[in-house]
Amino acid sequence: MRLVSYNVEWFAALFDEQDHLILDQHASGRHGVDRYTQGHALAQVFQALDADAVMVIEAPNSGKHHSTVKALEGFAAQAGLRARAVVMGFANDTQQEIALMYDPDVLQVQHDPQQGEGAPRFDGVFKIDLDIDARMDHVRFSKPPLELVVTTTKGQKLRLIGAHLKSKAPHGARNQDAVIRLSIANRRKQLAQAVWLRRRIEQHLQDGQDLIVMGDLNDGPGLDEYERLFGRSSVEIVMGDDMQDPHACHLLQPRTADQPSTSRFYNATTKRYFRALLDYVMVSPGLTTRSPTWRIWHPFEDARCYEDRDLREALLAASDHFPVSLDIDLT
Repeated sequence: MRLVSYNVEWFAALFDEQDHLILDQHASGRHGVDRYTQGHALAQVFQALDADAVMVIEAPNSGKHHSTVKALEGFAAQAGLRARAVVMGFANDTQQEIALMYDPDVLQVQHDPQQGEGAPRFDGVFKIDLDIDARMDHVRFSKPPLELVVTTTKGQKLRLIGAHLKSKAPHGARNQDAVIRLSIANRRKQLAQAVWLRRRIEQHLQDGQDLIVMGDLNDGPGLDEYERLFGRSSVEIVMGDDMQDPHACHLLQPRTADQPSTSRFYNATTKRYFRALLDYVMVSPGLTTRSPTWRIWHPFEDARCYEDRDLREALLAASDHFPVSLDIDLT
């Protein structure tokens, strides 16, 4: 079975007021890419993935005038995908939802939000002392994680959590002092979200449940200098000592030239691209015995992606993130 995490940059910009896919020459949400090019590129990438389920990060908008489920089901129908059914959880106001596209012939999926001692539902409020001032801060998810219970055709059950943690980027800062202040504040909030998510993970592990956590954690060990102020990255907090992701583990080792990455961004100031490992698929200990194989579909790091010219160009046009797949023996 193949499970995929894929952050699609401004997927919402490809749909009209009736949630129909728009394929024209007008600009998409991606810089320098029109809607026709991005839409066709996404269809090609999803077809190449041929996944049993795709956790879509930054899925199309949901609200009074839009439906994430309708938009993605329409996209799946036009692209001819097996993963044609869609489930989502708590909607948010960022136009970047979290949703799972899946093949209903092999999986049954249900939104199943949880809560526990010290870890409220993800649409609630998490109380934690962020700055060690003996006062509790109230933390919310701008994009509440998607909690699912998944059942295979042969009755195997597991938990699935799709997450998109807060970005650390200092958006809106107008000078260096503001950059530092916002970067530290945003990291505090992101770490609080990571602690909240970790407590939910521990709840499932204590209950003996198989669990997969996937999505964009907007962080990685050693990603920026502010990490030294807090000791650990959000990724290390979420993983703990039990969840496994070989790409994240790679970053915990001494630096080498072959560091993996899942995203590619353009820096307009330096006129250069930079890369980062932000997207993960973490599995609980019980699933490590089921022959898990991870792959980052990076067009410049994965040889098979690079050698397929059409797929390579599609991956570059589709999003600033690249899919992360997990092939695992689930029945």
